Amino acid sequence: MTDVVDRLRDALGERVDTSEAALEDARADKSGHRASGRPLALVRAASVADVQTTMRIASATGTPVVTRGAGTGLAGGANTGSGEIALSLRGMDRILEVRPDDLLAVVEPGILNADLGRALAPHGLWWAPDPASREISTVGGNIATGAGGLLCAKYGVVRDAVLALDVVLADGRLISTGHRSVKGVTGYDLTALMIGSEGTLGVVVGATLKLRRLVPGQSRTLTAQFADVRAAAAGAAAVTAAGVQPAIMELMDAVSLAAAHALLGLPSPTPGATQLTVQTDGVAAADQAEIAEILTAAGGAVRLAADDAEAAQLWAVRRAMHPAMESLGTALIEDVSVPRSALPAMFDEIARIEAEFGLTIPTVCHAGDGNLHPNFIFDGDEVPERVWQAADALFRAALALGGTLTGEHGIGVLKSRWLADEIGDDQWALQRGIKAVFDPAGILNPGKVFAAQP
Repeated sequence: MTDVVDRLRDALGERVDTSEAALEDARADKSGHRASGRPLALVRAASVADVQTTMRIASATGTPVVTRGAGTGLAGGANTGSGEIALSLRGMDRILEVRPDDLLAVVEPGILNADLGRALAPHGLWWAPDPASREISTVGGNIATGAGGLLCAKYGVVRDAVLALDVVLADGRLISTGHRSVKGVTGYDLTALMIGSEGTLGVVVGATLKLRRLVPGQSRTLTAQFADVRAAAAGAAAVTAAGVQPAIMELMDAVSLAAAHALLGLPSPTPGATQLTVQTDGVAAADQAEIAEILTAAGGAVRLAADDAEAAQLWAVRRAMHPAMESLGTALIEDVSVPRSALPAMFDEIARIEAEFGLTIPTVCHAGDGNLHPNFIFDGDEVPERVWQAADALFRAALALGGTLTGEHGIGVLKSRWLADEIGDDQWALQRGIKAVFDPAGILNPGKVFAAQP
């Protein structure tokens, strides 16, 4: 293994980092899970050529490679352990091209979501994926896990916002998938296949993004407080059923809402209150009055944000959820999705699981698209068995309601044991076969996604 590091150093020089701090950091992401042991080295790639060189050395020596961005993932998908190379793309953060006439941009994977948004705004453009962690998460990470964030209900998921990808394969070859045109159906859709593949099929080194023009007019924000989380979920489902389309509709239960207020130093919310926060934009901003009526009829106490400053504070509360959970202890932040009409039933299931296992499970929800983030809080670094048992019950409840194990965090290592339960043995085998075509030596992010046998 020393030979591998020597070969990397000979080819890449100071971009190969073997410092204790760098190797320790590469073991973990924001999931709370850490890989066993430290990687051989952290390669800080600055170019496509650096990535190709790394993969050629890895392929020649049979050394596993785990691709990393900002390390904000929540499923352990980028955690790098013993005998592996951590390949960081965070330094590849350039915007290579912006084409307002074609509504596209070409970017490197290490650019932060928020930085991309700020760079596009003077052109009158934006990229719709909007994770709560946008100030610290990368576009490449969005693509790797399919993380879409708050705006998916109206503006689509990551797969809807990527036209083409440049990908370095396991043996170092560079391919380009997709197209710059709006339409394009030549051959299999390898771009869509790469999105959400969590670094198991190739290393994304460039992305052609589908942009939107900035929405004209002002957005409007309202909140509705409910006495309990089920009532809030029923209110959100009623908005969807009525056919109105908010840009964002986010639900925070009482525990998560109180924790976010405490973290930000804001006055405590009404004890026990669950809050639904809704934003409308463009011509649909006028729908706010109808949404307010629906939520009032569902039992909500509705308040319109007085101005942009109040609206910004309301969204700051929502975006503070992850650090707020971390302030309560070690957080296992989960991610299931169900049909939007099933939201009330899913919250019933969460309440049942809380009672059965003697846990409190603070939950926030992208209520506009049915994506829930239940949080398991515990002490120490190891997830207690009781928490895994409760998580198992939660995942199975989501599947029984017609949902899925993950809406945007990915499978990583934390959910691999449940993958076959959702997709079935036949599809599990087919997907493993696809993995083998792209990565016959099994060096791309081994031990992730397909780690458990069906």
